[in-house]
Amino acid sequence: MTADRLHSIARHYASLRIAVVGDFCLDRYLEIDPAHRETSIETGLPVHNVVAVRAQPGGAGTILNNLAALGIGAIYPVGFCGEDGEGFELRRALAARPGVRLDYLLETGQRRTFTYCKPLMMGPNQPPRELNRLDSKNWTPTPVEVRDEIMASLRALAPNVDAMIALDQVDVAGTGVITPRVLDTIGSLAAARPRLLIITDSRRGLRGWPPVMFKMNAAELAALTGSAPMTDFGQIERTAANLAQKNGRAVVVTMAERGMMGASPDGTVEHVQALPLRGPIDIVGAGDSVTANLASALAAGATLREALELAITASSIVIHQLGTTGTASVAEMAGLLGQRK
Repeated sequence: MTADRLHSIARHYASLRIAVVGDFCLDRYLEIDPAHRETSIETGLPVHNVVAVRAQPGGAGTILNNLAALGIGAIYPVGFCGEDGEGFELRRALAARPGVRLDYLLETGQRRTFTYCKPLMMGPNQPPRELNRLDSKNWTPTPVEVRDEIMASLRALAPNVDAMIALDQVDVAGTGVITPRVLDTIGSLAAARPRLLIITDSRRGLRGWPPVMFKMNAAELAALTGSAPMTDFGQIERTAANLAQKNGRAVVVTMAERGMMGASPDGTVEHVQALPLRGPIDIVGAGDSVTANLASALAAGATLREALELAITASSIVIHQLGTTGTASVAEMAGLLGQRK
């Protein structure tokens, strides 16, 4: 992959329309200055003084952040947020991203806004150190009314987008956006529109998902296919190729420092090496940058290998961004590719 080829692919990005369906959450960062340490008079416990607060979209919003950084022309978040302060912050943060259309993001009093609150200790001349996170989630099944609105949004968007990304971020099945009925809808859309690129990812694995493009790590591939844990490249290749042929869609397997593998339904398998580390890293958000770049590049006409190369480049940029869930722009990726000549 060269910078010139990247620009040739990326010139189509401004005309792309991509829907992101999944669990949008708010990443709220609390920056703590240890120089202002106090002790509570009431409890005798240490007080952490917050000197800065910043918020950005997380979960499926991290994929959206990466799509916006790439310059995708129209990005449609499909999901929900609560009628609460976190929901207000989330909608404001999403609306601030270029290209984002909020027509299909439901605001509902039946759900809380999924929030990751991340206290960061900001010591001088050292990377931020994350303390215990404070999460706000939903622990009950997603209400039928919310589910049905999400399904209607997907049906309305499918004829009008170039790609669709689905991310299941919740720990308890059925409590987020991707419910069994929503999966049925995604499957129906994929069957009715076989040329529509639909790429999926789930923190709980992809068992039970319809045959669309799967993105997963090697452990998730083994769990999905009932295989023993896989470390051998040949075994991963064969398993991914068999799954791609069975589904009739490509399968992408991420392997951390060992790079990334992609299998096509015709049996072709591509392997792209990871880039060397250039300093301290934070892997949070790397997988979402991969998903965003795969969808964008493939929708723009790139080959599977080219999409893998762009995804690995983007993830290398993201992991070197500390104290945040980062993104990679076309300019940043071109700069890194230029350095590799």
